Amino acid sequence: MSLSVDTMRTIDHRVGVPLCAVFTPVVWLMDKIIGLFLGKPATPRKVLFIELSEMGSAIIVDPAMRDTQARGAEIFFLIFKSNRASLSLLNTVPPQNVFTIDSSSVMRMAFDTLKFLLWSRARNIDTVIDLELFSRFTALLTGLSGARRRVGYHIFHGEGLWRGNMLTHKVHYNPHIHIAKNFLSLIHAAFSSAQETPFSKIHIPDSAISIAQAVIDPQVRLTVLERIEQLAAKAQHPFNLGEQPLFLVNPNASELLVQRRWAPERFSALIVELQRKWPDSLILLTGSPAEFEYVENVRIGAQVTSALNFAGQVSFSELPALYSLADVMVTNDSGPGHFSSVTDLHTVVLFGPETPALYGSLGKSIPITAQLACSPCVSAANHRKTPCSDNVCMQAISVGQVMEKVAIQFEAARA
Repeated sequence: MSLSVDTMRTIDHRVGVPLCAVFTPVVWLMDKIIGLFLGKPATPRKVLFIELSEMGSAIIVDPAMRDTQARGAEIFFLIFKSNRASLSLLNTVPPQNVFTIDSSSVMRMAFDTLKFLLWSRARNIDTVIDLELFSRFTALLTGLSGARRRVGYHIFHGEGLWRGNMLTHKVHYNPHIHIAKNFLSLIHAAFSSAQETPFSKIHIPDSAISIAQAVIDPQVRLTVLERIEQLAAKAQHPFNLGEQPLFLVNPNASELLVQRRWAPERFSALIVELQRKWPDSLILLTGSPAEFEYVENVRIGAQVTSALNFAGQVSFSELPALYSLADVMVTNDSGPGHFSSVTDLHTVVLFGPETPALYGSLGKSIPITAQLACSPCVSAANHRKTPCSDNVCMQAISVGQVMEKVAIQFEAARA
């Protein structure tokens, strides 16, 4: 089990701020000394991306990583061990170029951090791209990595998000464009031959943030299909792919932001409506093995025989195969909305505390949001932490609204 989100936020603030204050002059002095002997840093050749805590971001950053590769650089990645699997969906980063930090305890994090500082130097990492939004921990990792080019988001004249001065290329974080475009802005800064204040003074078209598609092993796809057919037969609801609709319902959302959850009873009601509109359909409720009980409560609430608890039935690497079999998925704003974008799956994603304008899926997705005056209530400015304990933004989304979008996506999927 990993450290809780609140614990990590507390450590990041109470320990991270003073450490950033201590190491900022150290990093500045080292830059000056190295610059005197080696001159200006060369064009990036070995680029390390740092994104620790968000599994979905490992997918959204893929256009930026491919852009880096197209510029002739070798790419590396630093991520929490618990999120490592997210990089395997597209395999853009060679496995040997991924370093993981164990976040299950403070001691293990500290030990792996020290190992990382040696690892980055042993591989001659010359450029670090800090993808995190104003994390002091990643700022320290970036500043102490040994890389001469260090790119990330800087607060400039803002208040409350100070994390030292570890960056050589300071990029303006734009909360009004998709995060995938913000990531590409970092790449422009990394390869720029001239300084800009702030980076990056470029236009990034929508076409630049298209997601690559996963290569799905036919045997894996067949294995997942057989698993579905066996479970359906056991429930006395035989399933024939192509003849019957297959819907995926992902009712949970991670502990990072529980306010993103649409109520379990709403998902139960949605399942009832799906079965009513498509009587011969099979409905799979998805989730991780740890979410089995949560998913089971949703299934029991629906009392629909064609709805099956599929939580924990596929490994992370098998998700693309599962998504390639289904017609439509309905999910909270969480990882599956992004993981499915590496396939042709049509999705309906429910947003509340966050906005699809910034974190929308890059796949064949339709977002739903109530657009309340208070929403989105989480952002980089508050480290994605909200005081809200009554997520009216999610409660305002009706089953009817979701069904309307599902019908549109189903028609598109079968076109």
